[in-house]
Amino acid sequence: MASQLAVNSAASLWGPYKELWDTVNNAIYRRQLEAVHLLDMSLKKHKPDFISLFKNPPKSNEQRDKVKKASTDGIAIQGQQGLRHLPEQLLTEAFILSDLFSISELAALELLLAGERQQPHFPGLTRGLVAVLLYWDGKRCIANSLHSLIQARRGKTFMLDLSEELVSIANHFTDDLMKQGLTQKILSLLSDISVAVEFEKLQKARGLGNEKHRKEVSDLIKECRLTLAECLFSWTCQSSLSMDDILSLFGYLENVTTEGDGSLDSVNLALVMALLYNFDVSFLEQGSDDMEDLIHTMPLLTNKQYVAEIHNRLQDANPWKLPGLQAVVRLTWAVTLRALSQHPQGAALVEFTEGDEAMADIAITQNAFLFILEAILGSESFGQEEFYTRRIHSLLTDFLALMPLKVKQLRNRADEDARLVYMSLQMGSEPPATLQRHLEQLMILIGEFYGKDHFNLELALEYWCPSEPIHHNSSITGSFLGVAHQRPPHKQVVLSKFVRQMGDLLPSTLYIPYLKMLKGLANGPQCAQYCSSLLKVNGTPHMENIQSVGSSPVSWEHFFHSLMLYHENLRRDLPSADTSQYRHLSLRGITQRELDGLIGFLQLTSTIVKWSENARLTLCEHPQWTPIIVMLGLLQCSIPPMLKSELLNCLAAFGKSPEIASSLWQSLEYTQILQTVQSPGQRQATGIEVELNEIESRCEEYPLTRAFCNLISILVESSFPTNLGAGLRPPGFEPYLQFLRDSVFLPFPNRAYRRAAEKWEVAEAVLEVFHKLLQGYEPQPSDFVEEFVELQGELVAAGKSPGYCLMFHLLNDSPMFSLCLTLLGEGVNYLDTYAPFPGKKHLEKAVLHCLSLLNMVLQKETLFMNMLRESQASVIVTPLEQLLQGISAQTRKADHVVNIARYLYHGNSNPEIAFESAHILRCISRYPNIQTRLVGDFTRDQSICEKLMTGFVECLDNEDAEEYAQEIEDPEPDPEKKIARTRHETQIHILNLLITSLELKPPNLALYLLGYELKKPVSTTNLQDPGVLGCPRSCLHAILNLVERGTEKRYSPLLVLEAPHLAELCYQVIYQLCACSETSGPTMRYLRTSHDFLFSQLQYLPFLNPDNQIAALNQMSWLMKTAAIELRVTSLNRQRSHTQRLLTLLLDDQPHGAYSVDGEISAEEETQSISGFLHFDSVPKVRRKILRILDAIDFSEEAPDLPQLDFFDQAQIEQVISNCEHTNDQGQTACNVKLLHRVLMAEINALQGMAAIGQRPLLLEEVNSILHHVVERNRMRHSLNAKRHALQSWRNLVETLLTACPQDLIPTEARQLLIRDLLLDLHDKVLSEDAAEELMPVVAGAVFTLMAHLSHTMRSEHQQPNVTSGFSSLANSALHLILRKLLDFILRTGGGFQRLRAHLYGSLLYYLQIAQKPVEPETLQTAEKSMWERLTAPEDAFTKLQRENLFIIESYGTALMEVICRDACDGHEIGRMLALAVLDAVMDRHISIDKECQWLQYMANSGYLKVLVQSLRQDDTMLQCLLVPHPPLLKALYIYESKMALLTRVAKNTHGAAELLRCGLIVQLIECEVYDMRPDTDSNRILGQRDPSGFIPSPLDRYRQILLPALRLCQVILTSSTAQHQQAAAQVIQWLIVHSEAIHAILRCQEVTVGSLRELSLLTGIISKTALPGVVKELGQDASSASLMDYEAHISRFQRQCLSLLSRFTGSDPLQQMKLAEENTLNADAVDQREEMEVAVQQICANVLEYSQSLLLQSSSESQFSICLFSPLMVEPANRDGPRGADVATPVSYSRVPSLGIIVHLLRQSASQFFKYFESHRQSVSKLHGVDHLPTEEVKELCQAVMSVTSGVDKISSSQRNALAKRRLVKLINNRAILLSLCSYIIETCLFILWRHLEYYLIYFSPLESQDSLLSAGQSFRARHQDDSFAAFSGNVTRSFGVSRVSRQDLDQLRTDVANNFGDSLQKKLLDVEGLYCRVRSQYTFIRALVRRIRGLLRLI
Repeated sequence: MASQLAVNSAASLWGPYKELWDTVNNAIYRRQLEAVHLLDMSLKKHKPDFISLFKNPPKSNEQRDKVKKASTDGIAIQGQQGLRHLPEQLLTEAFILSDLFSISELAALELLLAGERQQPHFPGLTRGLVAVLLYWDGKRCIANSLHSLIQARRGKTFMLDLSEELVSIANHFTDDLMKQGLTQKILSLLSDISVAVEFEKLQKARGLGNEKHRKEVSDLIKECRLTLAECLFSWTCQSSLSMDDILSLFGYLENVTTEGDGSLDSVNLALVMALLYNFDVSFLEQGSDDMEDLIHTMPLLTNKQYVAEIHNRLQDANPWKLPGLQAVVRLTWAVTLRALSQHPQGAALVEFTEGDEAMADIAITQNAFLFILEAILGSESFGQEEFYTRRIHSLLTDFLALMPLKVKQLRNRADEDARLVYMSLQMGSEPPATLQRHLEQLMILIGEFYGKDHFNLELALEYWCPSEPIHHNSSITGSFLGVAHQRPPHKQVVLSKFVRQMGDLLPSTLYIPYLKMLKGLANGPQCAQYCSSLLKVNGTPHMENIQSVGSSPVSWEHFFHSLMLYHENLRRDLPSADTSQYRHLSLRGITQRELDGLIGFLQLTSTIVKWSENARLTLCEHPQWTPIIVMLGLLQCSIPPMLKSELLNCLAAFGKSPEIASSLWQSLEYTQILQTVQSPGQRQATGIEVELNEIESRCEEYPLTRAFCNLISILVESSFPTNLGAGLRPPGFEPYLQFLRDSVFLPFPNRAYRRAAEKWEVAEAVLEVFHKLLQGYEPQPSDFVEEFVELQGELVAAGKSPGYCLMFHLLNDSPMFSLCLTLLGEGVNYLDTYAPFPGKKHLEKAVLHCLSLLNMVLQKETLFMNMLRESQASVIVTPLEQLLQGISAQTRKADHVVNIARYLYHGNSNPEIAFESAHILRCISRYPNIQTRLVGDFTRDQSICEKLMTGFVECLDNEDAEEYAQEIEDPEPDPEKKIARTRHETQIHILNLLITSLELKPPNLALYLLGYELKKPVSTTNLQDPGVLGCPRSCLHAILNLVERGTEKRYSPLLVLEAPHLAELCYQVIYQLCACSETSGPTMRYLRTSHDFLFSQLQYLPFLNPDNQIAALNQMSWLMKTAAIELRVTSLNRQRSHTQRLLTLLLDDQPHGAYSVDGEISAEEETQSISGFLHFDSVPKVRRKILRILDAIDFSEEAPDLPQLDFFDQAQIEQVISNCEHTNDQGQTACNVKLLHRVLMAEINALQGMAAIGQRPLLLEEVNSILHHVVERNRMRHSLNAKRHALQSWRNLVETLLTACPQDLIPTEARQLLIRDLLLDLHDKVLSEDAAEELMPVVAGAVFTLMAHLSHTMRSEHQQPNVTSGFSSLANSALHLILRKLLDFILRTGGGFQRLRAHLYGSLLYYLQIAQKPVEPETLQTAEKSMWERLTAPEDAFTKLQRENLFIIESYGTALMEVICRDACDGHEIGRMLALAVLDAVMDRHISIDKECQWLQYMANSGYLKVLVQSLRQDDTMLQCLLVPHPPLLKALYIYESKMALLTRVAKNTHGAAELLRCGLIVQLIECEVYDMRPDTDSNRILGQRDPSGFIPSPLDRYRQILLPALRLCQVILTSSTAQHQQAAAQVIQWLIVHSEAIHAILRCQEVTVGSLRELSLLTGIISKTALPGVVKELGQDASSASLMDYEAHISRFQRQCLSLLSRFTGSDPLQQMKLAEENTLNADAVDQREEMEVAVQQICANVLEYSQSLLLQSSSESQFSICLFSPLMVEPANRDGPRGADVATPVSYSRVPSLGIIVHLLRQSASQFFKYFESHRQSVSKLHGVDHLPTEEVKELCQAVMSVTSGVDKISSSQRNALAKRRLVKLINNRAILLSLCSYIIETCLFILWRHLEYYLIYFSPLESQDSLLSAGQSFRARHQDDSFAAFSGNVTRSFGVSRVSRQDLDQLRTDVANNFGDSLQKKLLDVEGLYCRVRSQYTFIRALVRRIRGLLRLI
């Protein structure tokens, strides 16, 4: 019982019925196969609701008590836990609602709760008012469901092409309902439900809201009643009612009454038509396959009692309330009886069929035809149903065909009546009152019925039976004429005979009715032609007596002859010579009957010439009739205005042909119907303007004005002459436009109107002319130039084009513009009343034309104003968007744009007006300065603000909008389709408005319409569902509702297929909201939490729409971009669950069940799916969604070929097409087809001569082919843009999920397999033969990114301590396949696409990095392996991969070499750099690609290497420009660095170094002047020259970027060259000498920075390697003695400066500066710089010592003949710290002479540093082995030394921190290993130098005996010439210290000092160094031997 009293949250009287209607709609109208089963289930569930149709659940005391206690005890609500306490006010409203509709209290409460939830959809309404709407909407849904089910039945009239299953379900279900009394229930409900009664009840209960609510409630009630009536109508269309049901229907119709205008309302009309269809037996003539089954279901044919009951009921003499209705039913029954009598099935009904004549007589006597005319045809709903029309057509034709005698009787009676009338007129008495006009009524009925063909059925064709077939369109409805030469059926023959016989001997009383009948029967293209033929046949040559045999008054001859006589009589003012019996013309006029006859024939003529172009041309070209001349002549005469208006309408019909229209223009001008020329002696104005101002205004009726506007409208559309009025006045249209504007349009609001509707008819007519004039106007430069024409000997200004004049008036605050705005404001106020008023449709049309005018002005104003500005004309105009910001004269507010936007509120009832309004707002939204004002105007008034928001939302929410494919030719689209397309286009404009506005800064319209904050920062917006926290329903909710439609039922989004373009724009709006920094946060939070939007949408990717692939690709593009943003944001915010769900959805390749509705899956499933990439088990894989999305992008695109042209030149056509191309709003280039068509047609029209005229059809055909080609080209471009867009979005998504998502969510192995799949698929698609080249750049970029990630993941995997075997996830075969496809891709683009290949070169570089062995820590243990162990070691995975890569690359031969080398030498800068890098990598010995030097040999032999070398001289000029403080682009510098890196790589090979020397590399470097342009090293000046952004290096840094590669190259050449070593050294020394100023500046530089130390390290290394014997001789071969001396001087200076560097870097100053730099900067860059500086200092010392050692060894191999480089002093470097500083003798000046003390100090310092480095190395190795167990703080410290951002350490995972720590430790270990190596080398070299000098000084040198020792003298001395230290190197000019001044005392002091400094502790250290390090890395026992020798020298006395 509790469950029964629970409240249904969906409202049992609304929600279930709504779902039922959706199910029925999907199954029957949308043809969804899966909905059939749901329909069957729903019908079983809701069958009680159909049986008790519209019956409400009764009130209950129990429920009332339950509801009363809901405020205190609470009440259970379905779907919610616990009890909910409801407020008292809600309960009170529930009781009111229960009493109002007599429903149960719980049902009333449910309605209120549902109304509260639906309240956001109905802004401005309370929940009670919404509940009223929901109540009636539920009734409407069940009524519509019932109606649809009945329509789905199988029957006699129509079929819906449904499945047999569905038809069977509908048949059985509705049969059961009908057996249970459905008809009586419907009739009872129609009697009980009344709008007036319901409104009275609602009014008492205060259940009616504003005007809109009242209209909506009224419409719902009316729709319910009408749908119920249509249920019976649809039933009788298919089946027959039972006897009881038909009698009940009779009983209902007996009491029916008409409306106030005498017509039936829509409900009663449906019931009447239901009864008429129940009597319909026309299906018997169709002969269908199921005829027997149908006959058995028709009681008319099988049940005699059924027929008897009906017959007796209709024979009953009791009159109905509407006797005419009774007569119609009787007439229909009589026709049915007659039809039954002619079929075998009617043989048993003879007793009834014999009474058909009597029944027909009774019906005719009761004016059945008049009732059909007035009550049925007069109903507004009659023209809205096609089968109403078909049934009345069947009734009329069956009566005429089956009862010919009755028709004959009617004609005879009419003839008698005509004679009586004639006799009465002759006797001067009144006609008798007993006259019966039944035939007249029948003719008028036929004319009215067929004159309104709402569905273009052209049923009147059945009345025409021509003697010869007429060629026409074969698709004819309702006639046999679709098949040529087929014998017409008997019925058509009878009907045709009726039409002809009625015109024979036509009495005067039937003349006008007959004309009206012909007018109706001529309605249609073919009918008009047949009618014209009839009138032509009826005519004979005019005789004196028109009553002669064979003449007929209904003929062209008679009519036009009468017009001519009438015209002549009026012009001559003479008695009429016409002897016609129908007219008695006075001297100045005709009788009213004759006037009516003329008007009738004019209307008939208008109808015929309107539809038949053949008739138009035939009548016009007739030499005797000259209808246009006669009509224009009559217009000049004094005739009634009504006749003039009909004449103008007839002329308008003639003007539909351009040939006639052009001559008609001239005739109008000649006859001065509108006076355009003032005669000299004329005092009074004439013409239509006088008629308007004096006659029509006085009569307050304006038929002539409306007819004239109609004429001008049609003439403007058909033909528009530019020289109108030439010769008599300034040519042009200006007088006509002035009349329409100043005399018709501007005064129309102030005129008096007898009919209120005529006011809006006039406005519509004149605005239609303006609309057509402006629509066909294109601004031309000639419009803005004042032109003069000669008129009567004077030059007068020529008239402007009407389009220009309209643009001018609408771009100024003119009266015309003001009236348009006033009309818009008045129109929206009228519509806001929601009340019917006279002329409402015409007002809506006038408003539509006004909006169209403004819209067209907005489209054309840019071009118009640009041309006006260029012409420099003195004309002032204002942009329309600014004029619309003006103040309204009526409201005193700037509300013009608001009024335009208010029309969106009426989009449901006026879709075309809403479309124009949305288009205008979209155009205005482009201007940023107007957006802010618009937001203020829209939000100023709260009620207007809500109404505008509602208007936009309702337009987007409209369910009737449908997107149709744009057809090339669709002259008469289906009205319903047209309205649906208009609604769709309105949605498109609104979305484009949002897209445009979102690109502008806030506040803007988009933020307002989408529900964001306007008064606060946008980012603070808290988006909610509609109704939550008072949040209104916004456009964002509407957009989400559109794209989510279908997903709630686990279907794919319906909008994607039903409206692809609309879906594309919806996704774009959502993306823009997510991409904008201000709206991204609120939007993505709302989408994620409230809708789970992205997951629910992405699971349906890819969208497949074969009919519109372009839109489908764009939809996926915006959705993928949004998903990329979501992945990035959730990753940054550490929302792992959201990120993981999306990754699982995109990357999972394991089969699983469908996702749940909310998309949730368990954590175990997520883990399994993510890790499932790796396991190749028996479970079959599914294709990843990310790959299926890629599959949906078709890379092929066939380009259309230009058709073969016979007349136009191909090249010129291509040029014209390119000139017509433009860029649209999306940035896509397309050809303007309309502009191209105009250009080509102008070219054709310019041709002259008979040949051109004869070839015109061929030319037009060729133009058509060109246009089709351009359309295909545009489609191809749009398709390529869409594919490029989709591919780029796919790339963004892939890059985001690989880069931004947490690494641990995608394991390394899964990542590698994923990248492999992506790379292989990409290459397969792009390497296909038909792949479009336009997509290759995007693919290349994606390949580059993927390859970078693949290289990174694989190298990261190699760096793991447990990975030793190489590649665990990807087999070499996969890598080889990737490499082959990559190389194929490079060769595929070899002919061009250099920018594209830049990505591919980068990809190749990343691939080659995979084969590089990871950087291993130098643990000092690897050297212990023997050479045999190294040679016999198994091949590792890296070596194997390198070898296989080499084989693959070599297989491509010289083709690949050619492409890469060509790109390296020329082309785009980035491409050159990467091509050079590829060559560098190929020649890298670590990758081992070019082991056999094939690439080097190819470069040398092909000349590419020489080109690269010679290009260095060309780069010199550009490099010099880079050394200014503010340089241009640094491209030249980067190319130079890449080039030097390649040359350095080449030089590392002996053969390469020789090739470079042969190419003159050093010579090129010598000639470069940039090396001499060393900038100032002043720190203050450098600081001022630095770039504030830090991106552009300082001039000094840029100089070092230029110099250092040259130094490295020289050093490598010196190292690699063996056979040409002397030559290389000589050239390098020459380079040093040529650029000696810069070299000396480097050697003198005192700053200790990374850059300066790099320079010194490389430079000293070069100098040390050039110290070769014979170098000076090599230099002096071709030089003079002066040059040789100059060389020796430079070399001597280099020596001194190099040796002096020991003094600088042996002390503690450099180390102190490095420590100070380390303290000031703690980031990763500073740590790297400090370590690099340490290595550089040690390298400098090692280089100088190597240089010294070389000099010593070159001078002599024995010590006694060796030179002395260091003085025999133990003076240590100055400014050093330590306890020994005070014990050393006072130093002498050794700025030029270094002492042995420097060597000893360097030896001692290196020994100490060695142990420090060794200990650091040992600790680092230990930490590396146990990095997982290190303290967290220590790991963070290690990471901070790697990461540039310190704060980022805390944000990464522990595994990432450990990886960074390992990398830091490996780098530190290798750094310490290098330092250990350098320290060891320095120690060995220092010992050797010390030993050679001590041996010379202490053993072989003979000192002076003088007391003046070297120490006391304190001055330098010179060495002997033969002992000169540079004797062998630099000649005898080099200066050294004077050995001859060394005394014995000096030597004794030397021995003492050396002994003191070279003590046991130092010796022990040195021996320990040898034991720890030199055992396996140097000459073992070398240090020990030198120590022993030095110790022995020191012991000598």
